[in-house]
Amino acid sequence: MLARVMAAAVVGIEAIPVTVEVDVSSGLPCVTMVGLPDATVRESRDRVRAAIRNSGFPFPDGRVTVSLAPADVRKVGAAFDLPIALGVLAAGGYLPHRAPASYPIVGGLSLDGSVPAMRGLLPIAAAARRATPQALMCPTANLAEAGIITGLDVFAVPSLIDAARVLCDPRARPSATKEAGSPVPAPRPAEDLADVQGQLAGRRALEIAAAGAHHLLFNGPPGAGKTMLARRLPGLLPCLDFDEALTVTTIHSVAGLVAPGQGLVTSRPFRAPHHTCSYVSLVGGGSVPRPGELSLAHHGILFLDELPEFGRHVLETLRQPLEEGVVRIARAAGSVTLPADVMLVGAMNPCPCGHAGSAVARCRCTPGAAERYRERLSGPLRDRFDLHVELPAVPWQDLRRPGAGERSAAVAARVAAARARQVTRQGRPNGRLAAQTVRAVCQTGDARAEAVLERGVTRLGLSARAVTRVLRVARTIADLAAASGIDASHVAEALQFRAHEGRPGAEHVGR
Repeated sequence: MLARVMAAAVVGIEAIPVTVEVDVSSGLPCVTMVGLPDATVRESRDRVRAAIRNSGFPFPDGRVTVSLAPADVRKVGAAFDLPIALGVLAAGGYLPHRAPASYPIVGGLSLDGSVPAMRGLLPIAAAARRATPQALMCPTANLAEAGIITGLDVFAVPSLIDAARVLCDPRARPSATKEAGSPVPAPRPAEDLADVQGQLAGRRALEIAAAGAHHLLFNGPPGAGKTMLARRLPGLLPCLDFDEALTVTTIHSVAGLVAPGQGLVTSRPFRAPHHTCSYVSLVGGGSVPRPGELSLAHHGILFLDELPEFGRHVLETLRQPLEEGVVRIARAAGSVTLPADVMLVGAMNPCPCGHAGSAVARCRCTPGAAERYRERLSGPLRDRFDLHVELPAVPWQDLRRPGAGERSAAVAARVAAARARQVTRQGRPNGRLAAQTVRAVCQTGDARAEAVLERGVTRLGLSARAVTRVLRVARTIADLAAASGIDASHVAEALQFRAHEGRPGAEHVGR
């Protein structure tokens, strides 16, 4: 007897339908699987057999053949256990085999027949919402995650027995789910900008970066506050809207980072991988492409502390994704595109000992060692940071100064107003403007501003890409000031954040 059950496979962050066909015929008892299953799926033969027997069902005698179609897509993970088990029961005559083919069924199986939580359910639920009928069977532990997709009938089952009951009962009702609607705004992070003593230039750069979604590089000695500033950036960013939250949750679901019972991810991601990570863990990939830290930080912040300590080839893989906002992973069997629209924040010391140019500590590095340390970060990658900020050691009087600085909430209000102006004007933050759009949106307002820009570009020797980034930053500074055009002061301040590229005296280009 032949039975068909619908299932789904996740490729990248997209789900594709999979048909599980089970045939039970006479012959020596065995289970054969075809359709490009990986080792995890092939091992389901033993899990399914034990789960069926421990659930009180007999396992069919004879030859059992399981086909997973389409055959040219690799099937990965234990989420095929439940549809295979239901297909075996239907093909063996223990269940009606008309119902399982109507909507996707996904979930793993424990040996006792229980259905544990799975990862990657959200893209499957979204695909089921676009199909007919709009229904899905999944583990009970993933009910909150499936409930994010509105208009979908979700049959959440805790065990194989319950799944069989649902299929045998034509009057079975979907599990109750909470309508997703708009995401509840996440609480502001506990780290407040008021905790930062001194570092006015760093605080200003943080505000500009948040307002325009600009990449930011901090350079300073140990203890100057680089990490402290970076960890306060999420508190300045606007809340995720529903579409952004849905994409972020989908990526985290595929990566297995959505906890059982958790629904929509409402806070912007902040990812801070260690400098020993590989390029696959950073940008994604593998034999079965999975999201890396770059995609996990989508619509949020990717913080790379001790930037020169990362492998050179690891950092160079960031160059194209930072420009395009996506990661393209090509394999022989096909290609996968993963979203990677992030704000990159880097932190580095000026030399191996960290005290080059310091007025409070003596640098013990040789000139050659310091130069080699800085050269670990290539010029093209440096060029992709819109804001370069030199953070000196904080003087004693600033550390002991009474009173706190401006709080994150006040800065976040200005950032939100500036972002709203950008969305109204061009539909996206200034840091994501294409080069052709920059020419139309970021024009200098008068001859003096143009003169300051020309002088700064000449003295600093900026590349065409760097000039584009200066104009983007100047436009963001103007938006923070609620100015309609870019004037000389906006250009001069933007050029200060590229002064590292120039010769001595370049820091005075705006004067």
